[in-house]
Amino acid sequence: MDRWSGKVAIVTGGYEGIGGATVKKLVSHGMKVVGCARNEEKLKQIASEINGKGQGEMFPFKCDVTDESNILEMFKFVKEKFGAVHLLVNNAGIAFDSPISSGDSQKWKRILDTNVLGLSICSREAVQLMKETGVDDGHIVNINSVAGHRVVDKPMYAASKFAVTALTEGLRKELRSANTHIRTTSISPGYVKTEIFHKIYPDDTERVEKLLKSGEDIADAVLYAVSAPAHVDINEIIIRPVEQAL
Repeated sequence: MDRWSGKVAIVTGGYEGIGGATVKKLVSHGMKVVGCARNEEKLKQIASEINGKGQGEMFPFKCDVTDESNILEMFKFVKEKFGAVHLLVNNAGIAFDSPISSGDSQKWKRILDTNVLGLSICSREAVQLMKETGVDDGHIVNINSVAGHRVVDKPMYAASKFAVTALTEGLRKELRSANTHIRTTSISPGYVKTEIFHKIYPDDTERVEKLLKSGEDIADAVLYAVSAPAHVDINEIIIRPVEQAL
């Protein structure tokens, strides 16, 4: 991770769970990390906990990834303040228990706007800024899901994550065709302790606590992928708790 010290990262959904753990680990390795989410107060709380304790620093930025103008403002901020971006972790995601046969179309739209379009817009802006500023060794990491590889339930959420699988591979091929050395990684966790599952099972806290594991392990996978040697492109990682059967 030494080569990342002093460089700039953006982490969406960057205040709790996988996002919060990733922000903390990147900052601990000396990176300047723009943590973005809709909840500015929680972002500021994370920043107050970690800033001043090492070489890195977190910069909170309020951003709703379902609003393209918010994303563009964030990248404008990054360009003006830091001049470049080197790492993007697309972590923001949402899920609802909303079946295809009887679901709420507004919930479907929210899933697709967050998990697919928001991720795609952030990726586009990151790649364009990397190219514009001569960052040829950047990295785009998409936090996917095992639901992006098989459908068990919540088919609209699974559809959004299958899209992430396709988008990550599609971007990899585009970057190779463009003769860049920007790398792409899809990390697909199983059950991880995040806010998403509390929303899916709001009345079954015991189930959530039994099934889910800490986001720390997924953040470690992010570090593993981005710390690989320059000639190694780790495209896909699937991580499950040992107890998870599916």
